[in-house]
Amino acid sequence: MNRYLTTSFLALALSACLPAHAQWSKKQNDPQGAAAGANSQGAAANLEHCAEPMGTIAVVEEQEGDWYRYLTTDLRLPSTVPVIRMLIQQSNCFVVVERGRAMRNMMQERALMDSGELRQGSDFGKGQMVAADYTLNPSINFSQSNAGGIGAALGAFGGPLGAVGALVGGLKFKKAETMLTMIDNRSGVQIGVAQGNATKTDFGLGAGGGFGALGGYSNTPEGKALAAAFANAYNNLVRAMRDYKPQQVQGGLGKGGKLKVGN
Repeated sequence: MNRYLTTSFLALALSACLPAHAQWSKKQNDPQGAAAGANSQGAAANLEHCAEPMGTIAVVEEQEGDWYRYLTTDLRLPSTVPVIRMLIQQSNCFVVVERGRAMRNMMQERALMDSGELRQGSDFGKGQMVAADYTLNPSINFSQSNAGGIGAALGAFGGPLGAVGALVGGLKFKKAETMLTMIDNRSGVQIGVAQGNATKTDFGLGAGGGFGALGGYSNTPEGKALAAAFANAYNNLVRAMRDYKPQQVQGGLGKGGKLKVGN
């Protein structure tokens, strides 16, 4: 097969096997850039922004869930917390407080102060930590793809077609729906929930593409899709919270409710 025919067949194979919405180019909703206090740089064009924060918030994952094991083991992606925290700070809709692993370092500094090891004037005394008004809990619902069989068949050709097989064979999920659940920490009441969809791309790099060496949300198709889905969910949550109205129960929350049981 000459080079022209090989290239043509490669293009046809890619167009036939990859979903219509798969794109390599960056979308305007991709999480990107940086944040420092109320200021942000390079934020996604359509990320929601607030004139002032609505409160303080901590982001906590349920790492015992099946979705987290699939995320970290099969997709080889890290925690979703850093991506979500960057979105929150760039939006200026909430102030992020630390309640994750860095909390140990915070407490270590306080222990060092208590032991007398810190320099004079290093004030880590009580009453300085900021309370988290809310907790944001992310989760992902994966829908599996059956594209691996196509990749395996193409891989049998070897050469350029084998590369196509590696690409398509790397499909890790057909669709992923992200959820963000917001809890009021003082009452324990769920005050908001929002869904986002990963529709930017659903193909991976495959074993032949060096997937193991790419672990971040910025350099793998799965990572980019999930980050965009969380950005979508976060935007939906912010829009809902702008119109927030508390639910009211006759007699007060937690006072027995209206659905009474018999004697």
